[in-house]
Amino acid sequence: MESGLDLERVRARDPDALGAFFERYFDRVYGLAYRLLGERAAAEDAAQDVFLKVHRAADRIDPDRDPEPWLLTITTNVCRDLWRSGAHRMSRRSASIDDEPAAGGLTLTSPGKSPEGELLAAERERLTQEAIARLPENLREAVLLREYQGLGYDEIARVLGINEAAARKRYSRALAELGRYLKGLI
Repeated sequence: MESGLDLERVRARDPDALGAFFERYFDRVYGLAYRLLGERAAAEDAAQDVFLKVHRAADRIDPDRDPEPWLLTITTNVCRDLWRSGAHRMSRRSASIDDEPAAGGLTLTSPGKSPEGELLAAERERLTQEAIARLPENLREAVLLREYQGLGYDEIARVLGINEAAARKRYSRALAELGRYLKGLI
């Protein structure tokens, strides 16, 4: 968590403090956006939009609270807006080959792992990502916030604006759907 002094400077829109805030949280924001949207360019645009919104609302940051749940909520909402836009649906239909990850970042010199094992792991990851992308928006959010962002159910509930029981239910339903999608594939 940021110290109260740093967040006070962010609230005052101090350029150095905003820069440090960006550096500290960019990877989390971009990572969530990338997993929600599935495209690098869209995730970069979403992250840029998130930090623009942070700049505009900097005076509302509570210096006594961790800003990460607030950032993840903004990120999720920005991604929801993109999902609902016609432009995003069109871009998903004509995604560039450049958007596909390169075989999971494999290297032949990984100690202790065989190339076949790495290839199988990369294929499992690809199939899992495809299955996650097929989930309905509300279930996808729950899985990504829990598995990739490491949030607890109480934090997921706050980010999504639902109660904790609903967050648990969404996560459970998402896992069941993923199981159906991946049955026989992994």
